[in-house]
Amino acid sequence: MTPTTETELAEAIAAANGPLRIRGGGTRDIGAPVDGATLTTAGLTGVTLYEPGALTLVVQAGTPLDEVEALLAAEGQRLAFEPGDMRALLGTEGTPTIGGVIATNASGPRRIQAGAARDFCLGVRFVDGQGQVLKNGGRVMKNVTGYDLVKLMTGSWGTLGVMTEVSLKVLAIPETEATLVCADKSAETAVASMAAALGSPFDVTGAAMMNGQTMIRVEGLEQSVAYRAKALQDGVLQGFDIVEGAASARMWADLRDLTPFAGKEGAVWRISVKPSDGPALVRELGALSPEAIFDWGGGLVWLRIADEEDAGAQMIRNDLSHMGGHATLVRASAATRAAVPVFHPEPAPLAALSRGLRAKFDPRGILNPGLMGA
Repeated sequence: MTPTTETELAEAIAAANGPLRIRGGGTRDIGAPVDGATLTTAGLTGVTLYEPGALTLVVQAGTPLDEVEALLAAEGQRLAFEPGDMRALLGTEGTPTIGGVIATNASGPRRIQAGAARDFCLGVRFVDGQGQVLKNGGRVMKNVTGYDLVKLMTGSWGTLGVMTEVSLKVLAIPETEATLVCADKSAETAVASMAAALGSPFDVTGAAMMNGQTMIRVEGLEQSVAYRAKALQDGVLQGFDIVEGAASARMWADLRDLTPFAGKEGAVWRISVKPSDGPALVRELGALSPEAIFDWGGGLVWLRIADEEDAGAQMIRNDLSHMGGHATLVRASAATRAAVPVFHPEPAPLAALSRGLRAKFDPRGILNPGLMGA
């Protein structure tokens, strides 16, 4: 089913007599497999409102992400939360949509400085599991009263409702960028360097370790970037080299899209921990021979391991039980994703709240049932 209007979508959901597999562009095949009729938002396209001077964009959920980014770029603006393209990593096809980005809270390396997708979502329109059209938020910041359904819907993976329209805050594209890099650092040393850079007054917008290189990004006006990069080199990042402009942008695009893991076999985990715990976690998982990428100053760890048995789920989550944090199985075979909880199991009180929310917004349990677990 590919409705082309919000009314058609509402009617389709209201008339459904069984589970629905909710899809945007079909590029983020993450979560437990869902059996049901496919309902896609790809037919809901177009820009409702764009006011560059107000840094505000209102767009239909099925609008391709590349069209949104091209529209913004023509006005010297961008989505500051840097959403990634998961097609190469996941082996999927289709076209990423803005609704899929918001539904999954897809946020890239700049989250460490700018915030996540949910922080830039001003308002949403969506259809709940009974076919009712709901809206929350608006077209300006601080326009939410009552329950903040905007934050609730962002990252709900289509389990509470199907988004039809999103309102977003956008930001200007900086004049230039530069990345300070240093090779052959240990994970512990890399995290220490990232922490020092993030703790500096030089407005770092990316801090990661990938392919054996520690990467620290600064963005802004050309003279400001040059000054801040030099100050970092002379201070907490001595021995780091500088990569500028387009070459710097390519490095962060590879990190954003997890290019180093694309085309390689194995399961991929997304693990959130305290930055200081990331290297210790990877070390404790040595028996799994993990390949690791560190982002967000070390607080986000991407692991590639063999997709065998439980794909390391028990060992990873046992370690996290005493470290704190959570792990999501981003890529694995359908059989593994059916057998292993893809999203981190919630504590009992939180799980009860989640069930209550699903019962309220989708009392029939037809929207992506089982995708995020029980």
